[in-house]
Amino acid sequence: MTINNTDLSQQQLARTAGFGYLIIVFLAIFSEFFVRTALFVPGDAIATANNIMANELQFRIGIVAWIIVVICDIVVTWALYLLFKPINQHLSLLAALFRLVYIAIKGAALIYFLLALQLLSGADYLSSIDASQLHVQLMSYLNGHNYGFLIGLVFFGVHCFLLGCLVYKSNFFPKVLGILLMAACFGYLIDSFANFLLPNYADHQDLFLLIVAVPAFIGEMGFCLWLLLKNFNNHKNARQLSAAS
Repeated sequence: MTINNTDLSQQQLARTAGFGYLIIVFLAIFSEFFVRTALFVPGDAIATANNIMANELQFRIGIVAWIIVVICDIVVTWALYLLFKPINQHLSLLAALFRLVYIAIKGAALIYFLLALQLLSGADYLSSIDASQLHVQLMSYLNGHNYGFLIGLVFFGVHCFLLGCLVYKSNFFPKVLGILLMAACFGYLIDSFANFLLPNYADHQDLFLLIVAVPAFIGEMGFCLWLLLKNFNNHKNARQLSAAS
């Protein structure tokens, strides 16, 4: 394979990963803030049920958005694996595997949203369940999705650390992006394990959110923009990629 063809492939992979990241960020923000946060009332099952029933289409669109996120995440995983394979094949593969586990858990957790819709569907087989039991079950499903997602973020955090190592080792990205991605790993791990271990997590939620959001947003968005804007086809990068291969 010539250097020019290799460069073109790297350029395409970088753009694919970058655009995939943008779609993921946009849809995740929409689903989190315009669907989940807008409809779910913490600790109030009745209000949450009424919100979902009154805005069922909005809730369903949120589910579809998350499914698209899962699909884009798979594409991004594939593109990043091939992009960083010349840097360190084994490390790139390990990073991809951890992200795929995260994707699988995140996708499986969406089942809880579909089960919540079934509870509110008014189907005949639900007539034997009184309203209070139905509302308790609804909150259990919604909390089940949340905890499933938190488990997935443990694997995503490890992926961020491995990806940060690859970014730091490469000459295509500023090393600070690699450091921020590795810092994001610890933010995800701290927040997830705090959820699992602290009964009073809600009292410190804003602090943990800050620990996660700052390095994750700056590192991941900076990485995304670099994928989209960096010219991987110049001669310097060609020599670097050839040497790495």
